[in-house]
Amino acid sequence: MKKLKRPATLFAVITCLLIAGSLAACGGGLQDADTETPPAPGEDAVTPSPTPEPAATASPSPTPTPEPEVELFRYTGVVEHIFFHEVIAWPELAFDGDSGQKGYDDNMVTVSEYNKILQSLHRNNFILVDLNDVWSEYTNEDGARRMRKNTLMLPEGKKPLVISFDDLSFYKYMAGDGFMEKYIIGDDGEIWASGIDPNGNPIISQDHAAITLLDKFVRENPGFSLGGAKGCIALTGYEGILGYRTHTDRGNDTQEFKLNRMQEIARVRPVVQRLKETGWYFATHSFGHINLETASLEKVKDDANRWLNEVGSLVGETKIFIYPFGTRLDGNDVWDTGPALRFYHELGFRIFASVGREPFTRIKPDIAAVMLDRMNCDGITLRNRRERFLRFYDAREVFDPSRPSGGGYTVQW
Repeated sequence: MKKLKRPATLFAVITCLLIAGSLAACGGGLQDADTETPPAPGEDAVTPSPTPEPAATASPSPTPTPEPEVELFRYTGVVEHIFFHEVIAWPELAFDGDSGQKGYDDNMVTVSEYNKILQSLHRNNFILVDLNDVWSEYTNEDGARRMRKNTLMLPEGKKPLVISFDDLSFYKYMAGDGFMEKYIIGDDGEIWASGIDPNGNPIISQDHAAITLLDKFVRENPGFSLGGAKGCIALTGYEGILGYRTHTDRGNDTQEFKLNRMQEIARVRPVVQRLKETGWYFATHSFGHINLETASLEKVKDDANRWLNEVGSLVGETKIFIYPFGTRLDGNDVWDTGPALRFYHELGFRIFASVGREPFTRIKPDIAAVMLDRMNCDGITLRNRRERFLRFYDAREVFDPSRPSGGGYTVQW
């Protein structure tokens, strides 16, 4: 993976110029009607008052002894693809009986479950691969551009796995409900997560958030990653990215809001850069988490342009579209190629991923695109889909007893 470097001094100068020169031009944003909140509810969650961001002073994890080089073998079989949302750091806050509890139970896993899942995946000989390395575009004998599946070179006995992560924006509804608040760069130059613990104290940690936990696991188990690959981060933009409020807002065009936005953009850029340097890559999850099956073509186009302007401008180019809600462009883009899919194709997107019961891929015969399904690792499947996920992990061993029980909270195993 290509690493990009930017001198710190030059970056600081450019940032200052951007803040000073962009205030007058900065405007526009997402109206309420353009946003459909993701499946996890919590609309009545109270956002705590901003607190100064402490420096990350904890010692980094020990650097493991590098594993010896191993012989690689051609692999042409199934590439599994699973996905998560942000992990629940403190179950006692997420599962406290309020209106957000059901959504968190359905759509998220706890830190304990996440760690056990990673251990099980490694134990079952899965190895992380970059989705961009699985598929490539080429020119066929007729001179047309199409997609094809690449032959991966893996250590003997290893099975390729893509992990993607949806909605890593730390939405406002999650505040105070048991999650960290943002990803930051620590004093050691690595990715950490900051937040407020259940006692109201600021905390900097690598043990309470999805990205940092996977980073730590790969450091301790380098054989779990092929060439340093980590995961695909699928971002919306209507409340910023990675915990930073980088979005525009038509309802608030004050100088204070614009200045804060430019400051947030400057703060998130080095976080994005470090993620890309350490094996992470990005996808669009739409700007407003819209329902693609019901959205008009005009709304689809407007949403895509917003994402490119406000998120793509920060994370760089991507050819991956992770569908919100698992819905599809034009309703049935696996078999049909409608105007919305063609629009995204013209923008340079080539890999389109939804949600399914099992691995599924179809290379489109008429354009350069591949349609995928991913499997959801969450409370719904932990409670009700144990058999389907046994090749990855056993829900009996993973399930966190701190989840709600009784009433509608049952397990089917």
